Amino acid sequence: MADNEELSFSRKVKEEIISRINTPAKADACLYGVLCCANVLSRDEIALLTETVSVADFFRLNTERICGGGSVSEECTDRGGGTLMYELSVKSPEARDKLLGYFGFMGSRVSQKKNYPKKNLLPQMTAGMFLACGSLSDPNKGYHMEFSLPDLEVCNMLGLTLIEQYGMTAKNLERKNRQILYFKESDNIIDMLALMGATNLSFELTDVKLFKEMRNNINRGLNCLNANIDKSIRASEKQIADIELIEERVGLDTLPPALSEIAKVRAEYPEYSLADLGAALVPPISRSGANHRLQKLAAIAEELRKK
Repeated sequence: MADNEELSFSRKVKEEIISRINTPAKADACLYGVLCCANVLSRDEIALLTETVSVADFFRLNTERICGGGSVSEECTDRGGGTLMYELSVKSPEARDKLLGYFGFMGSRVSQKKNYPKKNLLPQMTAGMFLACGSLSDPNKGYHMEFSLPDLEVCNMLGLTLIEQYGMTAKNLERKNRQILYFKESDNIIDMLALMGATNLSFELTDVKLFKEMRNNINRGLNCLNANIDKSIRASEKQIADIELIEERVGLDTLPPALSEIAKVRAEYPEYSLADLGAALVPPISRSGANHRLQKLAAIAEELRKK
């Protein structure tokens, strides 16, 4: 099969997961996860619907590895907009019985085989569930990963696996008779990708997160800087208004030399910061010293306004 559609982030995750399945034991655990979340799972019908061509290939190849060649039928439907839907079915009752027995499905979507799958294969089981019913938003737009699970039993199995084995807690809700386990925190999603074998994309998501944080920090810094600049401009305008009032009413030369000097420098250089003003005086003074003199000018101007 060939998939010419540009890969979504969710589909890239599924592609990488499948590329990491490199042993029969891992393939079995992954296929078990897929079957747990298949669209139909019973003795009368086993069916999987997927828009991801690699998931369809994985299901067909590994089911036929267990049940024999030709045991899976496949139909492809064009859903419009360049989206294809692959429907895969296990055709014969004998093949379905063999597949259900192989994994220990006995009237339930959870295996009745003791301790199956083994702990070391739980990541592949989780990955298989994601292949069948998982989705992940583009991290450049937002963080959201979810599993749309068929029933509460499967939901509890996955939820307990994540909590007990990996210390991750997903949120849960019910939507259209489906149990939804979902993550909103970027760190949890990064951990889930690494757990399921999509390590490259977990690194990519980490890079996106770091870039967003850096951009947000820069924006906060710029906002703070702009606020400080605005504040400085307003303060300078008020100081110049005070100086002009003093000049008009009594003249700057009537002021003490220290105040007269800073008044003239401020009037000439309205863009100067307090530190710049202090440095321009002879001898130079500190920022707090310059501020103190300007406050004295403000007090003089206020007295003149009252008169």
